[in-house]
Amino acid sequence: MTVRELPVEEYWLPGHSACPGCPAALGLRILGKALGGRFVLVVPAGCTTVIQGIYPRTPSRVPLLNIAFAASASAASGLRAALELRGLDLPVVVWAGDGGTVDIGLQALSGAAERNEDILYICYDNEAYQNTGIQRSGSTPLGAWTTTTPSGKRERRKDAALIVAAHKVPYVATASVAYPLDFVEKVRKAASVRGFKYIHLHAPCPTGWRFPPSKMVEVGRLAVETGAWILYEVEDGVLRLTGRSRALLDPSKRKPLEDYLRLQGRFAHLLRPENRGMLEQLKKSVEEAWETVKKILERGGRIF
Repeated sequence: MTVRELPVEEYWLPGHSACPGCPAALGLRILGKALGGRFVLVVPAGCTTVIQGIYPRTPSRVPLLNIAFAASASAASGLRAALELRGLDLPVVVWAGDGGTVDIGLQALSGAAERNEDILYICYDNEAYQNTGIQRSGSTPLGAWTTTTPSGKRERRKDAALIVAAHKVPYVATASVAYPLDFVEKVRKAASVRGFKYIHLHAPCPTGWRFPPSKMVEVGRLAVETGAWILYEVEDGVLRLTGRSRALLDPSKRKPLEDYLRLQGRFAHLLRPENRGMLEQLKKSVEEAWETVKKILERGGRIF
């Protein structure tokens, strides 16, 4: 697939209130093209709630349901059932941030996954509660500055994709807005599967991560090229690396993590000599994530 093969039609229109370089807005554009505009969106509280605006200024050309922070997966389950009762076979897609997924919405997400609801849940992960003032979330990386972790977050991030995969659902994947074709392929594959599907989309936020909007795609690509973000999919319980990450199982093939960190103001303190220890902890957490994937691949990629 090439970019030229994507539909020209836009399903997320310009003129909305997203920050310059917003990855969520780009992700929604790609999602619309991947599904051809034929789907229903469920959006909990978060950046997208603000971006979509108030009628008649909303940029969405697909039906969109706003719902409470914790209830997106539950609402999507009910919406899916209602559509089936009416004989409508429309994909139901949750579009939720990391706060509404790995923290506040985790119980509803887990319940929907356990029931194997026929919905596609996409978490656009900008690694903090960016909309409400850049507070840390369970997906914020170790060492990162936020307004609630001014000296750097002390805890490691949750591995949400593997948490969902442990529910033994048909399809789980990670993706990045910086690799749109990989994302499109995963969305289309997920849409073709019956049952619960989950895609965890890395979404570098210029506002919260403290880098120029023009660098958004570069930062996203460096996240993958340094190994800080791993692209993979778990299909019927079997994990395989995808896209650029397929060549990065060998650590020597990855770019230095510092190449990714130095573009972001939220990690500026880690590059100072006095914070060397925290930097090493972050590097260790990246290597351990790769070791987890490597061990899974050594047993044939099977998770369950």
